[in-house]
Amino acid sequence: MKRIDDRPAPVLLLCAQAVVWPGAALVRGEVPSAYALLVAVLVAGPVTAVLALRRSRPVTALVVVAVACALGAGPLPVGATAVLGTAGVALALWTVATERDAFTTVVCGVSLAVWQLLYGLTLHRLSDRDGLDLVLTALLYAAACGAGMLARRSRSARRASDDLLRRAESERRRLPAVERRRMERELHDVSAHHLTAVVVTAGAALGLRDRRPELADEALRFAVDTGHEVTRALGTLRAPAPSDSGLPAPEERLLGLVDGFRRIGQPVDCAIDPLPEGAVADAAYGIVREALTNVARYAPGAATTVRCRYGDDRTDVVVTSGAPLPGAPAHAADLGGGRGQGILRSRAREAGGTLTTGPTEDGGWEVRAVLPGRMAGAGDRPGARGYRAAQVTAAAGLVLQPLLPVLAIRAEETPTGSDVSAGVLFALLAAAQAVTLLWLRRAPRVAYGALGVLALLWPAAAATGGYTGPVLLPPALGALATCVALASGGPVRAAGGWSRSSPRPLGAPVGQPAQGRWELRERPRRRRSRPLTRPVLLAAAITVHTAAVTTAVLDRGTGAPAWAVAIAALAGTAPVMCAAHRVGTLRARRAQATRAERDGRLGALTGEAVRDAWAERRRIADGLETTVLARTAGMVAEAEAGRLETAAERAREALAAMRALLDAVRDGEAGPALRPQPTLQALDLLARQCRAAGREVEIRLTGRVPGRLPAAVDLAAYHAAETVLTTGGEQPATLELDASDGTLTLTATGVPSAAHPAVRERLAARVAALDGALTTGPADTVRLLLPLAPGDGEERER
Repeated sequence: MKRIDDRPAPVLLLCAQAVVWPGAALVRGEVPSAYALLVAVLVAGPVTAVLALRRSRPVTALVVVAVACALGAGPLPVGATAVLGTAGVALALWTVATERDAFTTVVCGVSLAVWQLLYGLTLHRLSDRDGLDLVLTALLYAAACGAGMLARRSRSARRASDDLLRRAESERRRLPAVERRRMERELHDVSAHHLTAVVVTAGAALGLRDRRPELADEALRFAVDTGHEVTRALGTLRAPAPSDSGLPAPEERLLGLVDGFRRIGQPVDCAIDPLPEGAVADAAYGIVREALTNVARYAPGAATTVRCRYGDDRTDVVVTSGAPLPGAPAHAADLGGGRGQGILRSRAREAGGTLTTGPTEDGGWEVRAVLPGRMAGAGDRPGARGYRAAQVTAAAGLVLQPLLPVLAIRAEETPTGSDVSAGVLFALLAAAQAVTLLWLRRAPRVAYGALGVLALLWPAAAATGGYTGPVLLPPALGALATCVALASGGPVRAAGGWSRSSPRPLGAPVGQPAQGRWELRERPRRRRSRPLTRPVLLAAAITVHTAAVTTAVLDRGTGAPAWAVAIAALAGTAPVMCAAHRVGTLRARRAQATRAERDGRLGALTGEAVRDAWAERRRIADGLETTVLARTAGMVAEAEAGRLETAAERAREALAAMRALLDAVRDGEAGPALRPQPTLQALDLLARQCRAAGREVEIRLTGRVPGRLPAAVDLAAYHAAETVLTTGGEQPATLELDASDGTLTLTATGVPSAAHPAVRERLAARVAALDGALTTGPADTVRLLLPLAPGDGEERER
C-alpha cells in the first residue's frame, strides 16, 4: 500500500520557522542577540530531529516537541517558536493519530489542549484574546487528530479490503482441495467404522454359532441396521447440512459413539468433558472414532479407555487400548488401508493441534491428541486495561506539572475582559461541537440538529462575553464543525437514490404495477421516519449559518438594512456549505464505488470457489453411487435373506471398494472441463467460503423443505442465496429456507446491501423467471418466494 512521503515535512517546518524568525526580524533591521539565536538552535534542532523520527515513537515525539517549544517560548521573542509550536505540534499529533489507536489519540489531544489552558491560566488570566487563541489552537489540534484518525481508518479499511480479497483468492484455490479431503476423510471414517463393525460382529457370531446360535440372528439384524446407517451417512456425505444446529451436543455424540462400540463387544471406559461446538469437537469425535475402529479391527476385546479433558489452555484426547487378547481372532485385521494415521493427524492439524501415536508399555496402543482449549483465540490482551490506565496517569502528570509554567514564565500585564470571558464561552462551544462530531455516525439526526443549535449560539456567546474582535470569526468557527460533518459523508442518502422503503414493486417498470398471482410485491411494514437526504441537509445548513452570520453582524451594529445583511450572509455562506457538501458527496461516491468493486470481486471469487468444490463433490459422489453404496445395498440384501457369511463378504467388498474409491479420489484431482451448476446441496460450501472470507453465515433448512425440488427452483434458490450472501456487508448473516403451501421461501437477514438497486434487480430477475415474489424489510432482510410448481420434469434427490 502506497503512503505519501512526508519525510521532508520537518525540514520544511524548520525553513518556515527561519523565515518567520529571525528572517522577518532581519528584514526589519532587527538583529537577534547571540543568546536568542543559541536558544533557538537548541530548541529547533531537537524538535526537527524528533519530528524526523516521529513514526517510530509518535507519543514520545509529541511530548518532546511540546515541551521544547514551551521551554523556548519564555526566553525567545514572540514568534521565535510560532511555526514549530503550532504546525510542529500538529504534525506530531497527526502522526500519533495515524500510528496509534483512537484512545491514545484522544488522550494526547485532550492532554495537550488542557496543558496549554493551564499554562495560560498560570501566566495570565484568560482574556478574550488568550481564550480565542486557545480555541484556535484546540481546533488545530482537533483537526490534526481528526485528519490522522480518518487517514488511519482509511488505511485500515484498504488494508482490510486487500486482506479480504487476498484471503478469498486463497480460499478459492483451497476450497476444492479442502472439499476433496473432507469427502475422503468422511468416506473413510463412515465406511471403515460401520463396515468394520459388521465384519467384526459377523466373524464373532460365525465363530460361536455352535455354542451360541442366537448371535447369528443378532449379527444379521446388526448388518441390516448398519447397512441402512451407512447408506444414510453416505447420503449426508453427498449433501451435508449447511449448519450444525440439528446435531446433538459434542458430549452426547462421543458417548453415543462409545455405546456403539460397547454393543459390538468392545469394553470401553470413558471420561468425557463437555465440549463446545466447533472444530475442536469435530476433531475430537473423528479422532476417537478412528482410534476405536482400529482397536476393534486389530485388538478386539482389549480393554480400552477414552479420555477427553477440556481445559483453559488445551484439550487432551487420549484413547488407550490394552494388548490384544491371546487367542482372540482379529476378523478385520486385513481390512486396513493405511490411511488412518494420516487422517488422524490431518484432523488434529486442521483443528490447530498435534497428534502422536505409539505402543504402550503393556503391549497396547495409545492415540494422544492435544487440541486448543477454551482460551485459544481469546481477544483480550493481557494488561490492556492497565496500559490505558498508565496512559491516563502519565497524561495527568504531564498536564498538572507546575515546572514548565515557572520555567517559561514571562511577566507581562494583560488586560482582563468581562466577568465571563468570550474566550471561555468559545472554548465551551468548540468542545461541545467536537463531542457532537464524535456522535455523527451513531446518531446523525441528533448530531446535525445539535450542530445547528450550537452554530446559533456562537453570536450569542460573542455578545455575552463582550467580544470585540472580527465580527465574522465566531460564526465562521461555528460553521467549521458543520463543514466537517458535511464533508465527512455521514450516514445520509442522496436524493433520488435507493431507499429501503421504496414502495415500487420489485421487478416492475416504474409507473406500472406487477401482474399475476405471484406478483412482485413489497412487504407491508410500520411507518418509519424518512431518512435524511443531502439536499435537505445542505439547505438546512445554509439557512442556519446564514442566520448566525446575520445575527452576529446585526448585534455588532451596522448601517445596512437587515435584508441586505441577510443576502450578503447567504452569498458568503452558500458557497462554503456547497463546497463541503460536494466534498462529502464525492467521498461517498468513491467509497461506494470502492465497495462495489470489492464486492464484485469477492462475489466472483466465491462463485468460482463453490463451483470448483461442487464439481469435485459431484465427481466423488458419482463414484460413490456405483461402488460403496451398491455393495452396501448387496450386504443389506444378503443379511435380510439370512446369509450371514455372504453378508460379511459383501461388507469386505464394500470396504475394498471404499479403498479403491479413495485411491481414485486422491489420484484424480483434476476437475471436469464442464462444471455442473451448484444447487441447494452446495449451501454448505457457500457458507464455508463466506466464513473463510471473514463473514459469519448461518444457514437453516426446516423440515418442511421437500426432498425433491424442480431443477429450475433449485438453481434459482441457490443463485439467489449466493447473491445476497456475497454482495457486501461484514456483519453475520442468516439464511433460512422453508416451504409451505407449494411455495419455497428463502429469507435472508443481516444483508442490508440486498436493498441496493443493482442487487434487487438481479434478485428480481431470478424470481421473475419463475413467476415468484421478492420482498424487502425490515432494513436488513430480504425474502424470496418461489412456487414449487412442476417445471420441465427434471428433479433431483437431495
